[in-house]
Amino acid sequence: MPDIIQLLPDNIANQIAAGEVIQRPASAVKELLENAVDAGATEIKLIINDAGKALIQVIDNGKGMSETDARMAFERHATSKIKDIDDLFRIKTMGFRGEALASIAAVAQVELKTKKAEDAAGTYIEIENSIVKKQEPVAYINGTSIAMKNLFFNVPARRNFLKSNAAEMRHIIDEFIRVALSFPEIFFSVISNNEEIFHLEKGTLKQRIVQILGDSLNSKLVSVNENMDYLNIYGFVGKPEAAKKTRGDQYFFVNNRFIKSAYLNHAVMGAYQQMIAADSFPLYVLFIDLEPSQVDINVHPTKQEIKFEDEKIVYAFVQAAVKHALAQFSITPTLDFDLDPSIQQLDAVSKPFTEDKKAEAASSSLYKTFTQKNQAHFIERENKSELKHWKEFYESPKKESGIQTADDGRQLSTNSHQSFDSGLLNTDIRRPTTEIRNLAQIHNSYILAQTVRGFLLINQQFAHERILYERYVAAYETKSMASQKNLFPVTLNLSAQDAVLLNELLSDLNTLGYLIEPFGKDAFIIQGTPADVADGNEKSAIENLLEQFKHFSSDIKFSKREKLIRSLAWQHAIKTNVPLTEKEMDTLVEELFKCTQPNITPSGKPTYLEFKKDYIEKLFEK
Repeated sequence: MPDIIQLLPDNIANQIAAGEVIQRPASAVKELLENAVDAGATEIKLIINDAGKALIQVIDNGKGMSETDARMAFERHATSKIKDIDDLFRIKTMGFRGEALASIAAVAQVELKTKKAEDAAGTYIEIENSIVKKQEPVAYINGTSIAMKNLFFNVPARRNFLKSNAAEMRHIIDEFIRVALSFPEIFFSVISNNEEIFHLEKGTLKQRIVQILGDSLNSKLVSVNENMDYLNIYGFVGKPEAAKKTRGDQYFFVNNRFIKSAYLNHAVMGAYQQMIAADSFPLYVLFIDLEPSQVDINVHPTKQEIKFEDEKIVYAFVQAAVKHALAQFSITPTLDFDLDPSIQQLDAVSKPFTEDKKAEAASSSLYKTFTQKNQAHFIERENKSELKHWKEFYESPKKESGIQTADDGRQLSTNSHQSFDSGLLNTDIRRPTTEIRNLAQIHNSYILAQTVRGFLLINQQFAHERILYERYVAAYETKSMASQKNLFPVTLNLSAQDAVLLNELLSDLNTLGYLIEPFGKDAFIIQGTPADVADGNEKSAIENLLEQFKHFSSDIKFSKREKLIRSLAWQHAIKTNVPLTEKEMDTLVEELFKCTQPNITPSGKPTYLEFKKDYIEKLFEK
């Protein structure tokens, strides 16, 4: 048989290798910006057309390249940063493997103009599909301009996998922000389709954070600065009120290189324990500087995942630094030593602890259990009868219970850890509202409703979320959602990344009752909103909607429409701790049981629980 193994042609091998580095336009943006930083630039301009599919151009005022270097830069593994293997463990630059330009040249049409200060003329190179088409002298200013056109023009299948322009633009902005935050001493600008969307002057790190993430953060940032022998940690964390429902504004940099680390994120979350809600995420922009030999950055093609020589030390230092910063600015919660008046009146507090009482307490079995060695787990046998009643309270319903199932066959209320297995039922069987009467609200959060079989405990927020979800689904399908015009249109200013996201959602929001129009750079005019949005809440409704949409985008793989509808339903639903009138409760309950699936929210949480009458009677031993 003939030999079948052969070497791939260079252009195909280059395209395969390029796939590891250049996955989408944002990947190329990252590599080109980092090259400009490594070139010592103090001003960097990024130009984008068609979300990077048509053009990505980076212009810098760095040191430029000679004619020979300009040609060599496009060869695979050509680099000025590594000369022997030991250099790999002393990396202090952004790029070092010499793959970026070679990968870009393999999947795009590239034009390079570059000039060193000491050279009389610059160099122009044109490359397509890894082949140099033209090389000649050119008149050019000091620095480098590299333009990448028609990404994946020679790999149509890869191009077809790119997302919408709005989605790809969001990825580009994410990569740009990571580089811009790392180097506040460099001027950056971004021009997309001839419109400037970022203009970042040189300044301090705090100024750069505010420029990018929004002026509202100016008073919500806490400085972190800890210098130790092993490493230095500096940057800013947000006050608890700046926490959001998404991880968006969380940035870690090691030796000025952006990284992703769930391990270090856990350290920061631990520092915020009991200060923010469990489902919220604090803002942070933190830089860790340590010896390059203590970290391995060569473990991932994009260099966003790294390994520390001693992760536990870094974890401990990061958590301690954030805790110290929050404590230093009096943000950590303080202990309240004032006792509740009702507690102060108890005998144990108000009356003296006499010698007789001390002797009585010391002779009790409970005291002995917790003071004698190896007795903390011990319970005396003769006291077992005291537990009998409580054991029966939990066990007797289980003995008589059958497994309850919903229409779809899913088991309901049969968890072995739930104490009300038989008597507490959540079901999706639709009920005529005539059965439900005598409504009452408790804790401004729940509605008690009597039925012929017992009573329902309805979560008002979850119930309203289900109602709105089905209403928005119907409106989306019929395109008939009512909108109320604002008497005075409201202007909404957003960060650049949120503005890109809102532009992506405008047509869908219009279908669902929002009348929003672009109004210059990162600004919008809200002309109208759905009828259930209160006057004066238009701006916060949109801002919260975007946050919730990003939350769904990061956690759940649904269509854009589904994520938007779920976000709207969550945002507009009546929240807990909101008092309702009797008429409002009647309407809420009536509309809930008109839903096709009234028992659960879109995310699967129960909207109500049913307590059956016979089970209630058993509790009282009838």
